[in-house]
Amino acid sequence: MASIGPESPRQKMINLMYLVLMALLALNVSSDVLNGFSLVDESLNRSTANSTKQNKSLYKDMSDFLEMNPEKVQEWFNRAQYVRKMSDSLYQYVDELKLKIIKVADSDANNLAEVRNQEDLEAANFVMLAPVTGQGKKLYNAVNKYKKAILTMVVDSTQRKIISSNLSTSVPRRASTIGKNWQEYIFENTPVAAAVTLLTKLQNDIRYAEGEVLHTLVKNIDVRDIRVNEVNAYVIPNAQTIVRGGKFSAQIILAAVDSTQKPSIYIGNRLLPGVRNGLFETICSNTGEFNLTGYLELNKGNGDILKRNFSQKYTVIDPSATVSATMMNVLYAGYDNPMSVSVPGVANQNVQMNITNGNGILRKVSGGYVVRPSRIGQTNFAVTANVGGRNQVMGNFVYRVRQLPDPMPFIEYGSADNPKRYRGGTGFSKALLMGTDGIVAAIDDGLLNVNFRVLSFETVFFDNMGNAVPEVSTGSKFSARQRDVFRKLSRGKRFYISRVRAVGPDGIERLLPTTLEVIVN
Repeated sequence: MASIGPESPRQKMINLMYLVLMALLALNVSSDVLNGFSLVDESLNRSTANSTKQNKSLYKDMSDFLEMNPEKVQEWFNRAQYVRKMSDSLYQYVDELKLKIIKVADSDANNLAEVRNQEDLEAANFVMLAPVTGQGKKLYNAVNKYKKAILTMVVDSTQRKIISSNLSTSVPRRASTIGKNWQEYIFENTPVAAAVTLLTKLQNDIRYAEGEVLHTLVKNIDVRDIRVNEVNAYVIPNAQTIVRGGKFSAQIILAAVDSTQKPSIYIGNRLLPGVRNGLFETICSNTGEFNLTGYLELNKGNGDILKRNFSQKYTVIDPSATVSATMMNVLYAGYDNPMSVSVPGVANQNVQMNITNGNGILRKVSGGYVVRPSRIGQTNFAVTANVGGRNQVMGNFVYRVRQLPDPMPFIEYGSADNPKRYRGGTGFSKALLMGTDGIVAAIDDGLLNVNFRVLSFETVFFDNMGNAVPEVSTGSKFSARQRDVFRKLSRGKRFYISRVRAVGPDGIERLLPTTLEVIVN
């Protein structure tokens, strides 16, 4: 949680190092002394790493709290994510500035300890104070913006003062600072070792401020603060509706318990001996509505007995199941009929359906079953369910099995992704007719969509004398002679497609009674 009162030893140490650093900057120190800044920089980096680790732990706690209680935690979690994004952005920007200063001073170095000329006074000037490309003003604005946003989330006045002081961009009032802005005061003629260490200290202050805000947000959530102001008895059943023959299970507990003491459980006025963890079970042999009543007794340790009553209603019903064909109320022989089955109060994975008269094959698929009857007549099903660890028969069902109805012939045209079917009786473009290969046959009535394989068909044309001229196809394709006749047809002429022979998925070959009239336009 956010600290209140005097500064922590850790904060005192950081402030002391900062004062020493500023004192050294005021002196004309040797390179050996400047190398000591590497030690300060390493110490600050370790402190920053520890703060980062603690902050990550707080973020994880908030994520866990969000899963436990989204309604209560969501607002504070969103604020925490805003703080994380804002802090990481400024921290990364400062990190980039440090690396730029190091590279200007020593292109082969990747951190302060590797810089050979740590006394270089130009690197920080170039990166931070160059007339056009200098980053000092941008850093100044970024720090002030971050400080302003952070302070809006910190309520404690002491912590606000500490964060405001750590992230201060004001310039001390003394003769040497007259006319200088913050970035000039910090980086003008500053050795590389000092400039990088100052930026590392700024990163440490960012993580510190981030941590204080997170502690405040976690304190506001108050998820872990559990205050018990009453103790009641509760019954937690596994279900309130029980299938006859099934088992009723219920947890009978107190809202607050002492793990070293177990309450005595009474159903009615009868003590239940040997009840483990408050689990009560009984076999339900009759249907109807029932009420489990009783009370708990707990020795409070001072000789007093705490007594709490409980009551829980539950219902016992007869075994039942609902079975329905997905598309129709009959089944078709030789065809994969989709079916679904469910039992009220029982999960689908605990429900099983089987064929009992051997007429067909039953397969379980995603969302239900597929049954393929082998012959016309009827198919019998039995539905069972696992209730309370044992299988119960939920019902037996009989479905009529019929032969698939005859399909209709069509001329299919259009693209493969968007095929269209000409059903006759209206004008059909001669160009479309010449572009099709043949005909198809299918049951397409809004309930079933079953394709058949066309074996042969005839086209019947009429000559100028009114005589019928039949032409036989090549399988499902138009023959060359049929196509020759198509070419000669003029607008308004018509012909007929008849004697279509087709075989369906049931393997039965049939002669379709339907004739398709084609009117050329």
